[in-house]
Amino acid sequence: MPTPSNYCLDTLQEHVGHHFGVTTPILLDQKRIDGFAQCTGDTQRIQVDVDRARTQGPFDGTIAHGMLLLSLVPTAHFELGVYPSDAANVLNYGFDRVRFLAPVPAGTRVQLRVEVTDVTPKTGGFLVRCKNTAHSIVDPSKTLMVADSLAMVMGATAATAATVVTA
Repeated sequence: MPTPSNYCLDTLQEHVGHHFGVTTPILLDQKRIDGFAQCTGDTQRIQVDVDRARTQGPFDGTIAHGMLLLSLVPTAHFELGVYPSDAANVLNYGFDRVRFLAPVPAGTRVQLRVEVTDVTPKTGGFLVRCKNTAHSIVDPSKTLMVADSLAMVMGATAATAATVVTA
């Protein structure tokens, strides 16, 4: 679903329950998995040793890191227009209840679906909770990950003042 025409900071709370649609498919190929492993130091053979994962692993090949899948959430939010265009700043506030429900074989194209599930007023802005669901484009009915994300969405006045946000 496209971003609503009246979507702004003042109407943010009115859009709880809005589905923002699905992202452009993202290829989680071996090159991306290897790059993620290098960045994080998580070089388990099930992710980076193609031959051993194929012959000795439980999935007949390498799989993507769960955290790699989770790292796609912020990009999905910006691609789908989850944050109003009049927001001065958006700060990652963390995640609640993250579940990796199925292995993601190397070479899988995934999409994320995003829904705003709660908007709570806070000093200087709003704490926005989203439900993020990842699935393979080959089998959209098979959920790969579900994660509740939190972001602090701030207006222009909050951007110029130092504020403390409490959950």
